[in-house]
Amino acid sequence: MKITFYGHASLGIEVNGTHILVDPYISANDKAAHIDIDSLKADFILLTHAHGDHILDVEAIATRTNAVIVSNAEIAGYYGAKGFQSHPMNHGGSWNFDFGKLKYVNAIHSSSFPDGSYGGNPGGFVIEGEHKNIYIAGDTALTMDMKLIPMRTKLDLAILPIGDNFTMDVEDAIIASDFVDCDKILGYHYDTFGYIEIDHEDAIRKFFNKGKDLMLLEIGSSIEL
Repeated sequence: MKITFYGHASLGIEVNGTHILVDPYISANDKAAHIDIDSLKADFILLTHAHGDHILDVEAIATRTNAVIVSNAEIAGYYGAKGFQSHPMNHGGSWNFDFGKLKYVNAIHSSSFPDGSYGGNPGGFVIEGEHKNIYIAGDTALTMDMKLIPMRTKLDLAILPIGDNFTMDVEDAIIASDFVDCDKILGYHYDTFGYIEIDHEDAIRKFFNKGKDLMLLEIGSSIEL
């Protein structure tokens, strides 16, 4: 399983030759100016919620790639009505896709489209594929529901927001890593805007002091599990 960070909360995941994009917000992110969305492969696009900084490039990428958009029922329906392929899910539900098993899990946030349309309730994803399991938290506060995840799935990586203001901060993300029982963390949703700028060294040190590994990837960089 290969995971690439495209800035903000945008990820590329390759599993068994299948290409997944998560929350593609790239073309308007100055920090990701070197990423060409027309070169990105996508068989599936996973959306945690409907905010503009998570869906900006969905239609451009899905039009080119014919990717299946996977999200909550409201978001899937929104894109389905526009003629895109979609797969609706809801909290607690799972489905076996080409890349493995996907579960839609709780997140505490808000969700509406830039045009004001209702975006359903926000969520996160647990992916089980290639004998590796990852949790993509989406935009969320710290929540006790995270404790439910390791009851079913032993995680190899937790992808957690750490930028504060709109989501968890670093300290809450450390607690979240305890809740999901995973000490290998990929941080995201930080630095894109002034509201969510962080001190990288301080964040890494705080995780390290708790016996955890926080990775802050350069945009366009990848890790393999």
